[in-house]
Amino acid sequence: MILTVDVGNTVIVLGAFDGNNLRFVSRVATEIQKTDDQYAIQLSDILSLYHCDTLSFEGAIISCVVPPLSLPIKKSIYKLLGCPVSTVSYKNAAGLDIKIDNPAILGTDMICSAVSAKRKYGTPSIVIDLGTATKISAIGKDGSFLGCSIMPGVGISLNALSSGTAQLPHIGFDDVEKVIGTNTVDSMKSGIIYGTASMLDGMIGRYKAILDENAKAIATGGFSGVIAPYCESKLIYDPNLVLEGLYEIYRNERGI
Repeated sequence: MILTVDVGNTVIVLGAFDGNNLRFVSRVATEIQKTDDQYAIQLSDILSLYHCDTLSFEGAIISCVVPPLSLPIKKSIYKLLGCPVSTVSYKNAAGLDIKIDNPAILGTDMICSAVSAKRKYGTPSIVIDLGTATKISAIGKDGSFLGCSIMPGVGISLNALSSGTAQLPHIGFDDVEKVIGTNTVDSMKSGIIYGTASMLDGMIGRYKAILDENAKAIATGGFSGVIAPYCESKLIYDPNLVLEGLYEIYRNERGI
């Protein structure tokens, strides 16, 4: 099996591939103060929960956008599994041609999602990652990474709204039934959910005008399941896009 690890600013997503079968997906909170031993214990518990033998892993690969955690996570995996551990960078991006000004600064999660989207859905395509930040990436007809847009994520926007005002409460992300809210909570839900969905519809239209009107739009990330149903644009919902991109990069790196 191959362990894939997506270290984000808020959540660490782990997946285990047994051949092409994604055996499990698990999410834990990103905690920058944790040591490699603490992460190793947490990983051991997760593998035990899903009945995975540590000896069955032949390799692991990490995407990390939290630089201080890159080494502790890598050390924790090696301590527990004793297998080679790779780290994604623009240099081992499975042949993805990154055409931004400085490819070295591109988030490795965006590299992974682009690699996976290109393989699964073809080109041109638009990848929308609704995580801590909301990121929209453009994959050109020739399969190259052309660039992206980055904006505050759903959680950041909602926390800023609640924390920066005296009378607006902290709310959850359950369904919103109406665009025009008639109470504080419903009005906030409408603004966050319909507002984000409308922003995405507008950006998808602008991206398609540049790429191609037939470009496919793929939504992934922790908030994608909340927002995608409210978009008027046609979206492909793929929650495991980054994990599958990690696995694709691992296979490419080893010529599998």
